[in-house]
Amino acid sequence: MAADLSQIVKAYDVRGVVPDQWDEPLAALFGAAFAEVTEATAIVVGHDMRPSSPGLSRAFARGAAERGVDVTEIGLCSTDQLYYASGALNLPGAMFTASHNPAQYNGIKMCRAGAAPVGQDTGLTQIRELVERWLESGAPEPAAEPGTLTTRETLEDYAAHLRSLVDLSAVRPLKVVVDAGNGMGGHTVPTVFAGLPLTLVPMYFELDGTFPNHEANPLDPANIVDLQKRVPAEGADLGIAFDGDADRCFVVDENGDPVSPSAITALVAARELARTGGKGTVIHNLITSRTVSEVVKENGGTPVRTRVGHSFIKAEMARSGAIFGGEHSAHYYFKDFWNADTGMLAALHVLAALGGQDGPLSALTAQYDRYAGSGEINSTVADQAARLAAIRAAYEGRPGITLDDLDGLTVSAADWWFNVRPSNTEPLLRLNAEAEDEATMTRIRDEALAIIRA
Repeated sequence: MAADLSQIVKAYDVRGVVPDQWDEPLAALFGAAFAEVTEATAIVVGHDMRPSSPGLSRAFARGAAERGVDVTEIGLCSTDQLYYASGALNLPGAMFTASHNPAQYNGIKMCRAGAAPVGQDTGLTQIRELVERWLESGAPEPAAEPGTLTTRETLEDYAAHLRSLVDLSAVRPLKVVVDAGNGMGGHTVPTVFAGLPLTLVPMYFELDGTFPNHEANPLDPANIVDLQKRVPAEGADLGIAFDGDADRCFVVDENGDPVSPSAITALVAARELARTGGKGTVIHNLITSRTVSEVVKENGGTPVRTRVGHSFIKAEMARSGAIFGGEHSAHYYFKDFWNADTGMLAALHVLAALGGQDGPLSALTAQYDRYAGSGEINSTVADQAARLAAIRAAYEGRPGITLDDLDGLTVSAADWWFNVRPSNTEPLLRLNAEAEDEATMTRIRDEALAIIRA
């Protein structure tokens, strides 16, 4: 096929429509290029439940094996299960998934040994260049001695490893509703939760990459409506929703109200700092709530603010030796999990925190939810730079206002802040605002939106 790799090779992964934008022969070239760039003698490959995933995954594995690389195929898995395999086996890995994208999409998330990320600055650009060259000149000659393809089960070991990282011994019996969205949570949750004092109410656990019930993207409020209704209807203690590849988790309390990912970040940060005697760095991106840095400091830790995006978080985790990191998109990163993100481990922390005391989740998380937030608001603009300049001009020089350019533009005052950052892939500006009360947040949000949309 005449592929346009600029359309499918993103900042952190490969993603596009199958077979229109990429297919199995192209996946095989990516496998060969991955083997060459990582200089690996062995790799591990896994895939999600999308109809195209097994074929693409096997093609990638064959492409790598033709370069002389031994391939361990772990089959159906969540993305964090692939990271587990990469870490535990100390091998580069490739996960075939398009996460929460619609059914016609698929993609590859790649990592080096120990789950170290492969992004545009850490190998993905070289992989793309190799594939482009081979598309023009033909695939490389196979190695004199091809690698082997072997299968391996990792689900039980992955589950045992996660449970070893959280003290679940004092958890009281809990009733939990889990919405897997027909994604990989339906595969991993029963094994990870096995043996815990939980009454599990499963929703949409059937693996189905066509997503017949709702999109597997809990960041969109429309996709957690079923869970929000089911939790109080069941008299459950909480609800958990996973995205398609089950690397992100979202939580709703006993009333069916969503718990902010920033509140979960603060809760887990406090627990991880308790384990280290209050010592350690905690990473948070710049659109998480101010609550996160406050809680980290209150528990003896050092908060470090980063740009949005998992490659920035993972790089800072490695650089600073941070014990934990969280994003408002519900990605949670753990030093004990090779600095990789795992929603399942965050979910276990929530269960341990809730089950280790007698009160409801709403009361437990209230201490971690101190401000009024806007959520992310996207605006289509003709000129991103011009709109950012207009915001800067409107606020620069005002008394008590500070501006910074870590990621887009952040404007801060004593009792509020907002950040506006451009999308890398669309003509959008993304606004997040927060204040000490709802009225102030609404005023600041609307003031910023008026400039953005002028």
